[in-house]
Amino acid sequence: MLSTPTQDKLRSLNLYGMLKGFEEQQRSASDYADLGFEERLGLLVDREMTEQESQRLVNRLKYANLRQSACMEDIDFSHSRGLDKSVVKSLGTGQWIGAHLNVMITGPCGVGKSYIACALGHRACLLGYKVLYVRATRLFQDLAVAKGDGRYARLMKTISKAELLIIDDWGLKTLVDSERADLLEILEDRYNLQSTIITSQLPVKHWHEVIDNATLADAILDRLVHNAYTIELKGENMRKATSKKPGISKTTP
Repeated sequence: MLSTPTQDKLRSLNLYGMLKGFEEQQRSASDYADLGFEERLGLLVDREMTEQESQRLVNRLKYANLRQSACMEDIDFSHSRGLDKSVVKSLGTGQWIGAHLNVMITGPCGVGKSYIACALGHRACLLGYKVLYVRATRLFQDLAVAKGDGRYARLMKTISKAELLIIDDWGLKTLVDSERADLLEILEDRYNLQSTIITSQLPVKHWHEVIDNATLADAILDRLVHNAYTIELKGENMRKATSKKPGISKTTP
């Protein structure tokens, strides 16, 4: 089919949804013969809206950079690990993000903390929220480098603007002074404005020890824990369990 001036104009305007709909109507003209102008135009507009929303979702997921390809529907409730299905279902609505609440996910290595966090992040992207995933060690490394090359303020602004920030693998080592200060600054910027998910192998009651400064620990946890859902997982390493079964992915849901 030769390109028409209308098609060329739709391309130049980046109206690719309308372009696809227009081409479909051209190919199957008889299917649309009984429709009036307004109805056919409405179909094109609907197609453009669907196309743009689909692209926005792709962009949100790309920006989020989630560690795992995870979704709420694939979370495994069959293992005995203390995962309350009703709580997960409630979190799946995304209302907690609109209310600027937090989620703390703790438990031993391999019980699915990161998967659940990424599944919640994926759902948030579907709901239209801007999500950003970071590993705790990489976050502090990037902030340290940013201080040296002049990007610190810009990076902190990026972190503060994320409607859902996921900090994975928190508490693997004791924080140093700069990391304590950075974390407090991040949480202060986000308090009652944005939501945060933190995963950790350590129970929340031991987070004071990782922060290693009583005054700053109180300030950090006050902004993080008191308005948060807490999911405390337990049980065996699910990666070890699934790795014994041929043909089953080692991704821990």
